Amino acid sequence: METVAVVLFLIAYALLLVFPRFRAHIALAAAAVFIVLGIVPLNLVFGFVDWNVIMMIAGTMGIVALFIESRMPARLADLIVEKTPSLRWAIIALSLFSGVISAFVDNVATVLIVAPIALSMAKKQGISPVSSVIAVAIASNLQGAATLVGDATSIMLGGHANMDFLDFFFTKGRIGIFWVVQFGMVAATAILYWVFRSIKGEVKPQGRTEVKDYFPSYLLLGMVVLLILASFIPNKPDVTNGLITVTLMVIGFLRGLVLQRKDLKWVGENLQEIDFFTLFLLIGLFIVIGALTQVGVIDKIAEFIVKTGQGNVFAIYTLVVWISVFISGFVDNIPYVATMLPVVGGVALRLGVEPNLLYFGLLVGATLGGNLTPIGASANITGLGLLRKEGHEVQVAEFMRISVPYTLAAVITGYILVWLIWG
Repeated sequence: METVAVVLFLIAYALLLVFPRFRAHIALAAAAVFIVLGIVPLNLVFGFVDWNVIMMIAGTMGIVALFIESRMPARLADLIVEKTPSLRWAIIALSLFSGVISAFVDNVATVLIVAPIALSMAKKQGISPVSSVIAVAIASNLQGAATLVGDATSIMLGGHANMDFLDFFFTKGRIGIFWVVQFGMVAATAILYWVFRSIKGEVKPQGRTEVKDYFPSYLLLGMVVLLILASFIPNKPDVTNGLITVTLMVIGFLRGLVLQRKDLKWVGENLQEIDFFTLFLLIGLFIVIGALTQVGVIDKIAEFIVKTGQGNVFAIYTLVVWISVFISGFVDNIPYVATMLPVVGGVALRLGVEPNLLYFGLLVGATLGGNLTPIGASANITGLGLLRKEGHEVQVAEFMRISVPYTLAAVITGYILVWLIWG
């Protein structure tokens, strides 16, 4: 049964790479095959899915839809762009802006907030939006690892390792992953500035967008504050973060219906902004990964890492980081991190080393490394989806021309710093 599970897993991921437009269908079909074959018992199917992550992403997307409709993102972009001396710096500024937001908001939601800004700027400036949207997506994915509330992978790490919000900044007398990510961002942004050296020209004045409604901004800010506060609650339900985001989304829709006298069509239009394709993709992947855990493949991966490293902590740390970079370049990092957290925890226990070394190494490799390819992170998938809607079909080579040097700069910086701090 173990061999069958591995073969099915490899076939499923090969199909995900070959047919990106049908990823959700493939993932759900693979999950169904695992269930039909009895590899995943029916009574465990529901438990394999991280509903907190699913609800959090859905709720955040709903809030972001209202935020975008309010025109606040466009106003912020106008303010940023008018302060930049050139188009090259304008794209860099939007990338950094995306990173700041993504440290506190899920990176997919961040792309949904900032990418439309980049698209709007590109139209007003008469340039292609491809470079700016890619820059926004990869920056949001990088900074998502900085705080407990920044990304689903960070949320999962916090839950697994029992970390609170402040542990990402300082923990056990040492600096946390937040500062590592900031140094990685500096290195990666310097590389990005070099990659965009051919983009020339001054920014044309474009005026300031008028904000229609400030309430969605308050909702978004409230979401960040509540997620931070929730991180300090001991023994809270696993779906707490998801419930917070979904509840705030419902409040936003109810306010529109009752106080602003919007109709159900308005609600439906905003609900359509929720990326159900990505949600179903993740549900299918969670079940597939659960199947691998069920048949013992995950335990064997831990054994392989320990044996391959021959007990050498640095060698094992290096394996965790760079295997994660490679795998997350092709596999969505959310289910991958969900799979690997117990693996690296077990490895740390067997070696008797500080687990944060491998936990943070995993986050550096899987989250920062997810930028390597277009399908390595949900933020990249989302950004390219928005470009596709605008008529821009981005080739893999075009994406990787920007993403590869950016990713290597961030990962190498993080790899060195985590070892120096925790090794």
